[in-house]
Amino acid sequence: MQLRYQFRVYPTHGQQIELARAFGCARVVFNDGLRLRQEAREQGLPYVSDAELSKRIITQAKGTPERAWLGEVSSVVLQQALADLNTAYRNFFASITGKRKGRKVAPPRFRSRKDNRQAIRFTKNSRFRVLDNGRLRLPKIGDLQVRWFGSLPSDPSSVAIIRDAAGRYFASFVVQTTEDESLPPVAFEVGIDLGLTHFAVMSDGTKVAAPKFLRRAARKLKRLQQDLSRKQRGSQNRKKAVVKVARAHARVADTRRDWQHKLSTTLIRENQAIYVEDLCVVGLGRTRLAKSVHDAGWTSFTGMLEYKAARYGRAFGRVDRFFPSTRMCSVCGRINEKMALNVRAWDCPCGAAHDRDVNAAINVRAAGQADLNARGAHVRPGLIPAARNEAGTHPDAACSTRSVAGISVL
Repeated sequence: MQLRYQFRVYPTHGQQIELARAFGCARVVFNDGLRLRQEAREQGLPYVSDAELSKRIITQAKGTPERAWLGEVSSVVLQQALADLNTAYRNFFASITGKRKGRKVAPPRFRSRKDNRQAIRFTKNSRFRVLDNGRLRLPKIGDLQVRWFGSLPSDPSSVAIIRDAAGRYFASFVVQTTEDESLPPVAFEVGIDLGLTHFAVMSDGTKVAAPKFLRRAARKLKRLQQDLSRKQRGSQNRKKAVVKVARAHARVADTRRDWQHKLSTTLIRENQAIYVEDLCVVGLGRTRLAKSVHDAGWTSFTGMLEYKAARYGRAFGRVDRFFPSTRMCSVCGRINEKMALNVRAWDCPCGAAHDRDVNAAINVRAAGQADLNARGAHVRPGLIPAARNEAGTHPDAACSTRSVAGISVL
């Protein structure tokens, strides 16, 4: 199983300059490769192969005066930039041909130096390593100070250095482990109904209030956005104001992620199987509730439940989004007419009195159990890809980021 660990790193001023140079070189190589393939397509030429692209964009380009500075950074960084481009093209072709399920994938686009996220990747053949003193040695960059919150279970196969919009640097390690981390079996199974007033309502009647991190930080964000709008475009003060806004948003995102990690871990430990409804978050994000929907972070939370269930030997199921969990009586199975959102409790003709959310959670659990039984009892699901920028957060979320392992299929 492949796991991803992410730690905060603190490069010196000189190392920040070297990292900026590496970010820029990787971005130029990616854009040059994309431009070459686009020009070949416009001229009706054959598709440029991966090997030919590497030869022309990296090897031959280093011998020209215009791109001689590509030799100042590790060649592995440049090769990995082209690997990202090739992966983007493969995903695009698989999407338009129907081999890739889900939403359509757009073709690759040019990278900008103004992008909020800059990243480079070192693989094992670049000879990066973690030193005995805890520093991370990277070729042509130096020894980076790392804030460790635990040790890696094995030697990492790759490490990505990431710079976010708030100016923070992270090292994301990918490690391979064969250790069985399955938790002892328990007798409880739970269905979860996700909402806005209550973030999660369990089938046993437990209700988790929605923390609403973005709403709570709205006043500060408004003030920072107003300060930003008053700054002259292109000025240094505007750049400082942009960083302040980014840090405020990062604090909200880190706090939300930390809270969701704790809740998802608790649910995985206490339940053998977890069932949730497959919500159409994209559609709900176009309604008048869009801000509250995005603030809730349902997609990231269910993703955490899914990969943690796969890692710790629990069962996880998604119930079809068109399943009438709210309108169905969990006692007699009667399906009522559609109910307005302000109806929080209702009575069934069979005599049962229901709390809207608890009844939905009970129905989600029953539907999930029926689906698993139809497929042949509780079978441990396969590995689930982890989010690319996944990371847990330290309790002091605004200051640092702790390591949280995520399953990744690379």
